[in-house]
Amino acid sequence: MATTLTPDTDQAGEAPGRSHSGRSQSPRHWNWPGGLAGWIWLGIVIIPIYWIIITSFKTSANYFSANPLKPPTDLTFENYKLVIQEHFIRYFFNSLVVTLGAVVPAVLVSFMAAYAIVRGRGRFLWSTNALFLAGLAIPLQATIIPIYLIIIRLKLYDSLLAIILPSIAFAIPLSVLVLTNFIRDVPNELFESMRVDGASEWGTLWHLAFPLSRPALVTVTIYNGLIIWNGFLLPLVLTQSPERRTLPLALSAFQGQYTVNVPAVLASVVLTTLPILVLYVVGRRQLLSGLTAGFGK
Repeated sequence: MATTLTPDTDQAGEAPGRSHSGRSQSPRHWNWPGGLAGWIWLGIVIIPIYWIIITSFKTSANYFSANPLKPPTDLTFENYKLVIQEHFIRYFFNSLVVTLGAVVPAVLVSFMAAYAIVRGRGRFLWSTNALFLAGLAIPLQATIIPIYLIIIRLKLYDSLLAIILPSIAFAIPLSVLVLTNFIRDVPNELFESMRVDGASEWGTLWHLAFPLSRPALVTVTIYNGLIIWNGFLLPLVLTQSPERRTLPLALSAFQGQYTVNVPAVLASVVLTTLPILVLYVVGRRQLLSGLTAGFGK
């Protein structure tokens, strides 16, 4: 979006180019290329979302006969009713169990590991941190066969736990990296004050580091939640029965079943995306705060 202009003089009658504090201000100008690029990018993002939403409320006949970008003349909820009748609640529950079951342990373990790495000393902690960082370089596709064999040996194949355990392992490296950098920025005087007051390391962890790390914790929670909620490869390889399908896998099966009924497929897309969109809207301020932490230093 374009940058706004500032008036030459303010209401207090101050001299142009000078603020209330007396500091000189450089004149602002319209950033036309940046503003134009912003509007173009907004259109690229908004138009497909608009098309998906309005099409999900159309009938099949209206979809093929009317302008694709025209709002539906006969609004219908039959597409959403059809999606819900196709066991959408079951798939939603499976995705919710997998996401919560993986994100909560991954964030807690990562937070405690990051605190130990920042506050501790010794070769073991250094090696552990190096091991976590090495995990960032290993793609999921390269490990899918060993994961499959391990899950078979553990007799966990075709269960939600088979998806949860690898998801925890792949969420930890990046979470440790983000939380370690954030905890390292906490002034050491605060930790020393807690120590002088008689707090143990466990008390300092939960009563000082945990509240101060809330933006970073929300950031890794939302990021990991987004990745695991949309995960497709692990449910595809490690589950088989329809009762264990998560939403992305169910969406793929639904698309194959109702290829001709495009409005119904797009209704399933809306219902699949809605929970993670709500999570982003609720935590977006904390997410941006955690992502930009330390940039001003």
